[in-house]
Amino acid sequence: MGGLQSGGGTSAVAASAHAGCERFRLTDPFITSKTRKALAAHVGRPDTSAGIPEARWMRAMTFEGLVRSERFVSELLTKTVGQLGLPRPKAVRRRDCHGAVAVTATELAQAHQKANSSGETTMLTALAVPYLHLEDVPDATAVQPDFAIVCPREGDGSWLIMGDAKDYERVRSRIDDGRMLKGFLQVALGAESAAGWSALPSGMRVHRHGALAVPRNAFLQPEAVVELLDDHRVEVRTRADERMETKARLGDASPAEEDLAAYLADLTAAFDPRSCVTCNLLSYCREELRAADDPLAVLTEIGVDRFVRPAVVGLVSGTGEVGQAPHSVVGQVNATVSGLPYWPGRLRTDPCGLPGTIELVLVKSDATALGVHGVAVRKVGADGPAGWTRRVFADPQSPLTRREMMRILGQAIREVREAGLGPVHLVVPDRPSADLLATAADSLAGVELSRLRWQHDLDSGRPALTFDGEPATLPDPLHADERLAVSFLLEEDRARAMSLRTPIVDLRAVLAAHVISGGPAVDAGRLDYLVTWAEASDPLDHRKVSDSIAEQPQTPGARLSNSVSDAIDKARRDDDMGEYDALVEAALGYRVEVVERALAVLGGLRTSRLREVHRVLEGDAQEIWGRRVALQASDLVRFSRTHRNWRNTQVDMLDADRKCSDQLTCLADTSVARDRATDAGVRELALATVVDLDPVRLDVKSRRLADGSTVVALHIGDRSLVELPSTTIKVQAGSFKLGQLPVGTLTRTDGVEGLLWDPKVVPGLAVGDELVLADATWFGKPLKSGHEITVKRPSLDNQSAPKATCTPDAYSADPETHEWCCRPHTVAEAQWSDTLAERRGRGELNPEVWPPLIDEERFDVGPDDEGPLPPPTSPPDGLTIDDLD
Repeated sequence: MGGLQSGGGTSAVAASAHAGCERFRLTDPFITSKTRKALAAHVGRPDTSAGIPEARWMRAMTFEGLVRSERFVSELLTKTVGQLGLPRPKAVRRRDCHGAVAVTATELAQAHQKANSSGETTMLTALAVPYLHLEDVPDATAVQPDFAIVCPREGDGSWLIMGDAKDYERVRSRIDDGRMLKGFLQVALGAESAAGWSALPSGMRVHRHGALAVPRNAFLQPEAVVELLDDHRVEVRTRADERMETKARLGDASPAEEDLAAYLADLTAAFDPRSCVTCNLLSYCREELRAADDPLAVLTEIGVDRFVRPAVVGLVSGTGEVGQAPHSVVGQVNATVSGLPYWPGRLRTDPCGLPGTIELVLVKSDATALGVHGVAVRKVGADGPAGWTRRVFADPQSPLTRREMMRILGQAIREVREAGLGPVHLVVPDRPSADLLATAADSLAGVELSRLRWQHDLDSGRPALTFDGEPATLPDPLHADERLAVSFLLEEDRARAMSLRTPIVDLRAVLAAHVISGGPAVDAGRLDYLVTWAEASDPLDHRKVSDSIAEQPQTPGARLSNSVSDAIDKARRDDDMGEYDALVEAALGYRVEVVERALAVLGGLRTSRLREVHRVLEGDAQEIWGRRVALQASDLVRFSRTHRNWRNTQVDMLDADRKCSDQLTCLADTSVARDRATDAGVRELALATVVDLDPVRLDVKSRRLADGSTVVALHIGDRSLVELPSTTIKVQAGSFKLGQLPVGTLTRTDGVEGLLWDPKVVPGLAVGDELVLADATWFGKPLKSGHEITVKRPSLDNQSAPKATCTPDAYSADPETHEWCCRPHTVAEAQWSDTLAERRGRGELNPEVWPPLIDEERFDVGPDDEGPLPPPTSPPDGLTIDDLD
């Protein structure tokens, strides 16, 4: 039974993104005696895409090294024990198990004895525990948890708290919940295996909770997160039992070499192009679908949901029959079959290309969470776009690199604001670019706020100390342009929950709203793939396009392809700065080219009359941001640091924003409005068919919009009525008033088919026309004019934001009145510094307090000495990024 993979990766099948796929589960190396990568090569479909960039692998190894480092043992151990409400350790020790089962058993016994005899708590690292059910199998590879903690238990005994280390990137100061779930599933595998191990000392119990060591900041300093493992242990035990049952059916031997192809083909694959990209068997499963003579196989290949496939299979088989399916899916299938892009006809409301926009592309380093190899920035002025400013950074991991990037961006923002070009919009090629920028800004804001507190400590004659009571080193203050960029990106961080706010514009998402490509929808997550379809005038083969884009060494977004990432990392490690600069410049050049192509496509599309409405909304919000910047009040507040009252008031603002966004979208976008009108959960919209013209009678497909309802027509066929020249649009202080629209009441007449509709403004209609109707009361009370509706403007932030009447001297003149609007950061942080000093004097802060306090702010202030880096190594063959995460 040799070949069982360990280390929390492929062994924890339940933790994988592919756990729902029978083919993935039953091709575990434990069953086949081959890694999936070797298996794919054996059957003639070698994997070329699921590997791990070397820089990413080294970052993970660096983090695991820090978890085992003496510098962090005490902190990880005490904070884990403290979060579980256990007594404070009398002493702390660390022991290395060297990845050996026998050594692990010995160290567990000694740690158990120390816990009972002297109350010591031990952190064990590099453990090896026999896999669940396989203790008596000599050649079965052990599970290798990164660490475990043994601490005293009431009475005679000890607790064993299992843990694992995961180098998860923090995005906007938090880690994705899905990744944390997966990490704790791997912790649960170690806990369940340890609980069933006969060598566990008598009196030692596996704790119901487990610990996950994750980076608390960009410097990879680990922190412990604790979670109950009950449900996770049930899941991994179920998967382990399934493995054993499968192995029992196959007998003692794995499938023979000559039988592997047949064995693989007999397993059912749950193919999904979105998740399967990290599986070594992607090429095999995809080619199997491509070779199948079945329309449903095509739909599976391009990622159409299995419940929707029957509704659109006629588009592939040639019957042309279409059931109820989202407009976007119908467009995707049509584009796949025809080879030409599908244009929904939506008009533009985005700001891309307008004066006041700033276009930015960057090249992210895989070696660190916030590392950047290079950046290119271009601002658009009244006379059009300026030239690109490009910068290659010799040290992508350095905080100075992040500051230089912010200074370049801040200068562009300042020049746009000084030119008075309206609201500032930062245009990036994809969402990861926006996330990296916002996360970097979040980090720098934290450093600056810490600096303000520590400076006040020094000015007050007391030592500057970190949250945990260690001596602090003051960083340099932010430059004015750096602070401007940081505050703008934090404004986007606060606005990201708002549908109508667009400080940062995702160019890929904008283009995707106007063109639907063929092939897998996940491929349209790449801007270059989407642009290739948008530019097509002759039919494309969606498979050739997908394959060519996948094989393209360059990428259009923040992240690098594995091959280019490895090449850049090697050049930097070899200190070949000429090669390094050339590689980064080439990566920037490709991104710039794709962005310019995308903007050219958008430039050929018609503009919506509601575009100005969206600019007004963003401009109003940025007026408040401008006050924050001018008064240096709350301009560096991270979203995660806002107080509870502010967040509570945001609930109403979010509801108003979502409603306004829904209304504007339904007014402008026919396909979205039609999809919503057919959604049984949407009560405000309905489809209707014209059955007569004199008088107008409609067959309304809704039980809610019935006799007595006042409705307004938003779309007739493919025409959006708000885009007609006859429709008036008036910007008011609290709303947008739209006039000359067909608004009327539905009336039922006995014996007459359909409902009579008597709009004051009668649009051009024909029998059989399909209308999208909206309940007029959705837009507010009916207006006396009989042809107008209003879209209410969401209120602006009036909590923790400077008001129009606030001045630079307002707070100092009346601190009580202006405490929550325009109190400068220097004052706020000085007050907080004094509060912390008082608490520290009373022994209420780390390291005196028990249980230890957790630094929820996680400001990115790194250690003076980051310690030696591990020697460069290549990722083990067969592991994928799914195993690493």
